Amino acid sequence: MKKIISILVIILSFTLTGNAQDSMKKEAMMKDAKATVVSLEQTKGAFTQKTITLEEGAYIFEISNNNVGHQVGFVLAPKSNPDAHIKTAYVTKAVDNNSKGTSNVTTLTKGEYVYFCPLNPTPQYTLIVK
Repeated sequence: MKKIISILVIILSFTLTGNAQDSMKKEAMMKDAKATVVSLEQTKGAFTQKTITLEEGAYIFEISNNNVGHQVGFVLAPKSNPDAHIKTAYVTKAVDNNSKGTSNVTTLTKGEYVYFCPLNPTPQYTLIVK
């Protein structure tokens, strides 16, 4: 019985160590990316920022839900194909009323994009990367 408990303790230790290392790798990747935060605000049926111009690079989108009355989200897609959502730009979870949420790091290259919220819903706005 003591051998079984010892083996379980060793297995658990390796599992926890592996998970901690994975977390550290993710944090290091986030720091290495040096992503710029782009803050956007949603009100009922609209974003307050109508057009955004950025340089090529890595970005995290921070979405504020300013009294919309329900959860909101964020979709970013190439202007040439608004159905081709850039999934890294999605907020990591729906943004509750009067709170903020963020996306994962999203690398943008030169071109024109659209952003919108299907949950609010909002029109499609333009994001230009120079």
